[in-house]
Amino acid sequence: MPWKETCPMDQRRDFIDDYLSGRYTKKDLCMHYGISRPTGDKWIARFLSRGREGLCEHSRRPHGHPGTTAPEVAQRIVEMKLTHQSFGPKKVMDRLRAVEPDWPWPADSTAGDILKRNGLVRPRRKRHRVPPDPRALVACDTPAQSWSADFKGDSRLGNGQRCYPLTLTDNHSRFILQCRALPRMTTAHVKPWFEWVFRDYGLPETLRTDNGPPFASLAAGGLSQLSAWWVRLGVRPERIRPAKPSENGRHERMHRSLKEAVISPASSTLAAQQRRFDAFVEEFNWQRSHEALGRLTPGSVHHVSPRPYPARLPAIDYDAGAVVRRVRRKGEFKWRGRLIYLSEVLAKEPISLVGCDNDCFEIRYSFHLLGYLCDRTLTIRHAKVWHIRESN
Repeated sequence: MPWKETCPMDQRRDFIDDYLSGRYTKKDLCMHYGISRPTGDKWIARFLSRGREGLCEHSRRPHGHPGTTAPEVAQRIVEMKLTHQSFGPKKVMDRLRAVEPDWPWPADSTAGDILKRNGLVRPRRKRHRVPPDPRALVACDTPAQSWSADFKGDSRLGNGQRCYPLTLTDNHSRFILQCRALPRMTTAHVKPWFEWVFRDYGLPETLRTDNGPPFASLAAGGLSQLSAWWVRLGVRPERIRPAKPSENGRHERMHRSLKEAVISPASSTLAAQQRRFDAFVEEFNWQRSHEALGRLTPGSVHHVSPRPYPARLPAIDYDAGAVVRRVRRKGEFKWRGRLIYLSEVLAKEPISLVGCDNDCFEIRYSFHLLGYLCDRTLTIRHAKVWHIRESN
């Protein structure tokens, strides 16, 4: 049993004094001080061999450290890192093992610890990722069923200005709906051209993009101002998994042709670059046949969507069993007498809450799933798993 928490050194002295008085047995003393008989014997033996100094607590530090890296080995690891400052621990150790194979080099993780103790490891910046999209990607069996949007990187023009090509295609027909040279990748620059496409070609069922701005954000459901507008129009936004461009393979294949034809070398101005884009779109849509289309051109396969672009944004209607709340200006909604933060993207917009399993409520903006509200903790849980890709 342990010593009492209050001043164990004084208790040990009192224990020895009472033992030396001869008035008590060891058993009675150990019961009185709340220790085991072996513990009492240990402190009596230490007192008899070393006196009062033997009652002090001994260090528990081990006598040897057989796994410790030799100082000269650690020094060589640090020197190699300083010589190749861009190398991480693995590359440092690979280089050392190649040039000095006879040394007893430690594991890569040990080398990382050595570099970290010497301040030679830069901590990674924590990345906040867009919430996953749990719904599977839809097929694209007919025109206007699924569109894709993206930016083809950026390039510097002859006048020093940056050019960001916005591209929009129909996934079934490969028809290029828009290829626009823009000076910025912002909602203010992008939204007018989506409106232009919607007016000319109608509305698709889904719009497939990556997880970058302005198509997605860190907000609930991954919605941005742009994709929230799509939801309001009845267009489902769907996002490919990070680092999986193959899930948007048809659009990426068009990007390769675009790059080969007009991206490099760049034009002198945005207007000049746009003229080159227009010529490429004309050729791609109406003159270039595609094996996947039975040797037809995209223009001969594509047709306008039967869903026209509305003159006014339609109202959002929810089922009778749903609880409707309006998101406040700062992104909060009221639930059980408390304000719960959801997203400023949906400020002044109505959302619905429908009960589901495990004391949770499904939160949606129109048809778009935003997450799940735990009624017990009043916290919102976002999707954790990405979709499984459906074959197209």
